[in-house]
Amino acid sequence: MGEWGFLSSLLDKVQSHSSVIGKVWLSVLFIFRIMIIGAGADKVWSDEQSSMICNTKQPGCKNVCYDHAFPISHIRFWVLQIIFVSTPTLIYLGHVLHVIHKENKLREYMQTHAGETVKGPKYTDEKGHVKITGNLLGTYMTSIVFRILLEIAFIVGQYYLYGFVMDPRIVCSRAPCPFTVECYMSRPTEKTIFILFMLVVSCISLLLNVAEIFYLVCSRSSRRKAKTVPSSAIAIHPHFNGDSLMKNEKLSLHDTSHSTA
Repeated sequence: MGEWGFLSSLLDKVQSHSSVIGKVWLSVLFIFRIMIIGAGADKVWSDEQSSMICNTKQPGCKNVCYDHAFPISHIRFWVLQIIFVSTPTLIYLGHVLHVIHKENKLREYMQTHAGETVKGPKYTDEKGHVKITGNLLGTYMTSIVFRILLEIAFIVGQYYLYGFVMDPRIVCSRAPCPFTVECYMSRPTEKTIFILFMLVVSCISLLLNVAEIFYLVCSRSSRRKAKTVPSSAIAIHPHFNGDSLMKNEKLSLHDTSHSTA
């Protein structure tokens, strides 16, 4: 797990600047992807080539058959998937850190030039909490869209590269094999379980990304409605007040006419 330390520390910083569903997505990434690959999956695939048995002793034939069946190892494929899927989030983190640094400088300027009228910070408060609005919201939603596209691309790529079931028998007729060779993988059932587990985790991450898009769109629309309600209320109240004043004036005139009569 030591090689994942740097990426984990960066993604941990993103967690404080994400929405509720984004924090769940990061937890799934940490626990069910990085930890599983670092703790268990690497050991399961450590003997995939050394324990593969072929019905020939021709030198180099086993290596060629393995390369034909697995252009890239499952472990390396999943590592690439984690890195590529995390990259849009890291770009969003860079934008957040830039905004925090910029608005901290603005606060320092406001303290040294107290007499000037300067527009205050928009995205952060004094404690460093970030509001996901404006340009930050655009960057955040763009990163989620790219995560969705990358998840779909890797799921489809895994299907076309290997499928989702580990076939225990590999048939190969490439040179330098003297004839059509059959090779047999070690522990195909256990590896199939890991493949299906990682597929389910990828689908869960994909659904969380889609749910987060809908969550951000709905929360933004609700904030807009909350801003438009007070203005409409202010526009309506004077109308009612004017009517009530006219009614009161008519009643007072009616009363004075009766009293004079």
